[in-house]
Amino acid sequence: MGRSQGDPPLSTSSPSRVVTYTDAQGRATDDPAAAVSGEAVLYDEHGIPRRRTLFVMAQREVPWLPVGEAAFLIWVLVILMVVWLAVGLVLYLT
Repeated sequence: MGRSQGDPPLSTSSPSRVVTYTDAQGRATDDPAAAVSGEAVLYDEHGIPRRRTLFVMAQREVPWLPVGEAAFLIWVLVILMVVWLAVGLVLYLT
C-alpha cells in the first residue's frame, strides 16, 4: 500500500506528548516529584490524541498487618533466606 497520485504528502513531524501533574491538594504542578496523579497524552502529527495514560499514586496501609510494611518485607526476606539455607543444607547432606 503506497501513496496514490493525489494523496497529500505525509507529515514528517513526530508525535508529541503532553503530561499534566496534580499534587496532593488537587492543584496543577510542574514538579513530577510532588505529583500524586496525572495524565500523559500522546498526540499524533494531526493533533489527535492517540494514547492516554492516567496514573495515581496513593500510600495506603494494609489493615490486617500489625507492623509496618518495611518490617513485614524484611521478615519475609529473612524467612525466605532461612528456607533457602535449609534446602541447601538438606541437599548437601544427602
